[in-house]
Amino acid sequence: MADQSPMEAGAFVTDEFLQSVLHAAAEARRQCLHMLDFIDQNRAAQPDAHAEMQLSRQQKLLHANLAKLRGLNRRALLDTRNTKQQTQEAKSEIDSLHLHLQNLYYEQRHLIGDIAACQGYNHKYQTLPLIPVDEILAANPELAGADEHDLMVARINHEHAERQTLEEQRQGLLKKKQSLIADNNKKKDELAALDKEIEKFIGSATSVQQKFDQHDQQNQKAAASA
Repeated sequence: MADQSPMEAGAFVTDEFLQSVLHAAAEARRQCLHMLDFIDQNRAAQPDAHAEMQLSRQQKLLHANLAKLRGLNRRALLDTRNTKQQTQEAKSEIDSLHLHLQNLYYEQRHLIGDIAACQGYNHKYQTLPLIPVDEILAANPELAGADEHDLMVARINHEHAERQTLEEQRQGLLKKKQSLIADNNKKKDELAALDKEIEKFIGSATSVQQKFDQHDQQNQKAAASA
């Protein structure tokens, strides 16, 4: 396969700096070939001062081109190194963004699942004996034109108020019941105390009756002896 000259390679290079590198390489190559031709042409002849001066000038031009080429090469290497570093940094940033994007996708799927679970959840309010919509509208004309959510909130609030009223009534009846129980217990205690007093009275009356009976028996015996 034939060697590809720097100028031919330049057809595939679009960067201006790299094109300047290829141009400098082409100039150095052309200068080398020119020197080789000059040396071949003057190899047999005795070199004179003019030929040596031309050769010296060609060498200076070659050294200048090579120095320029080395400088451009160093710059190209530094630029390549910087480009690689920037590429690596950009790749790291892209990888980080990609990971962040994957995390966002995961959170999105998780939130979509939570939303679906909430939408399909059998909420307790669905089983509440709520007031019908027409009745809540009749009782609250300001709700005319309200959306379904506001109507549901109003119906739940109505049910809550009704339950609060019933709870207050229940608490009142409970207090009344407790008061009646207390009164009943008090009367039971009073009746129990009265029963004890009656038992004491009956016991005392029995003792008195026994004494009267003994006295009557004694009187009867005395009368029989007379």
